[in-house]
Amino acid sequence: METPKQRNVLILCTGNSARSILSEAYINHIAGDKWKAYSAGSKPTGLVNPVALETLEKHGISVTDARSKSWDEFEAEGAPQMHLVITVCDNAANETCPVWPGAPVVYHWPFPDPAATPLDDPKVYDDFEDVFTMIRNKVDEFLTTSKEFNDPA
Repeated sequence: METPKQRNVLILCTGNSARSILSEAYINHIAGDKWKAYSAGSKPTGLVNPVALETLEKHGISVTDARSKSWDEFEAEGAPQMHLVITVCDNAANETCPVWPGAPVVYHWPFPDPAATPLDDPKVYDDFEDVFTMIRNKVDEFLTTSKEFNDPA
């Protein structure tokens, strides 16, 4: 549930199965009650990549609410107002995004797609771990340096 000072961030990717899921879960894990993260895709796969879930669990991050969903959910009446929108893949950044109510600040944080590695490839776990580390580092940096994250209005 949204608290009075809590602000919302929407993480967008095309499929909403890996990078955006990793980002959403990590922000919710680390940001306390200042921020609530959501994720969505322009063309969601409908399934969260199982290695994304395993990667989060390995780091002690809850996967209870992880699901692949469309950004349409966040355009609907009654959807939480977003204060920040972050695209994590070049495809989503280059797509025509909906006009979000409240004109949130938009950032683009491109990360490689670990879901491009086939699940039967032995390096898939390393690829997910590498991307999760990149996401964690970017979020940690942003949490400590960004006025938007540190000074909720």
